[in-house]
Amino acid sequence: MATLDAETLRTVLRRFATGVAVVTTWDGDRPWGTTVNSFSSASLRPPLVMVALARDRRIVPALRLTGRYAVNILGEGQQALSDCFAGGPGLGRVKAELCGASWLRGTTGLPILADSIASLECTVVDVHAAGDHDLYIARVDAAATADEKSMPLLYYSGRYLRIERASTHELEGKPEK
Repeated sequence: MATLDAETLRTVLRRFATGVAVVTTWDGDRPWGTTVNSFSSASLRPPLVMVALARDRRIVPALRLTGRYAVNILGEGQQALSDCFAGGPGLGRVKAELCGASWLRGTTGLPILADSIASLECTVVDVHAAGDHDLYIARVDAAATADEKSMPLLYYSGRYLRIERASTHELEGKPEK
């Protein structure tokens, strides 16, 4: 079987729309964050989520030290914040100040972005090596949401998307139990 090159894989994976989140933790006494789109629910019972981070990301040493992280799900008007936490062009290294975003200490003390549309405060329970990334499986200790009308910031094919005309539809099959 031929080896799949990274650029081909990236091109294919860009066809999968994802939400955008910022993972935050403490770096000593300073809050720190980074943009991720590789975030997923892992289990409802017990409540577990997962984020995948490249081992060379600046947040990794702080995350390994604290063993805790918050997931801040971004809303459709937060593209600039996503770019800043991702270290976009011309943004320098301002992430240590949480990109100028308003933040507060969550229920468990983790830094939470005040304008995120939802947040989860988590404790790492397991780390799995996966190629050039590590998967951080974490127990959800606290969760909060903004109003239901908030729309998420989406990422697809190397670009941000906003939901202009959303409609909801009932499930058309038997829901899984």
